[in-house]
Amino acid sequence: MSWNDDPLWRLRHAIAGLALALLASVPVAALLGRWLGDLIGSSYGARVTIYGLLLLYVIAGAVALFVRVAQHETQPLSVARWLRWLASLWLWPLLLATHRP
Repeated sequence: MSWNDDPLWRLRHAIAGLALALLASVPVAALLGRWLGDLIGSSYGARVTIYGLLLLYVIAGAVALFVRVAQHETQPLSVARWLRWLASLWLWPLLLATHRP
C-alpha cells in the first residue's frame, strides 16, 4: 500500500485547512463572546456561556464541513483557501441550507 492509497493522505489539504481554521476560530470566538457578553450583560458568566456556545457552533461546523466537502478538496492549502475554510466554518449553516440532493 503506497501513501497515495491512504485515505488520510488524500484528505490532507482538507484536514490542514480545517484544522488551521478551527485553531484561528478560538480567538475569534473569544472576541465575539466578550463583545456579545458585554452587549447583553457584562457578567463573566454570560461571556463564558456565549464563548462556549460559539465554540460548539464552530466544532459542529467543522464536522459538517468535513463530511460535506473534504473529499472534494484537492488543491494545496494557500492563504486564500485557508480564509475560505475560516469563512465556511462560521457560515456553515448556509452550506447545509443551499445543498441540493
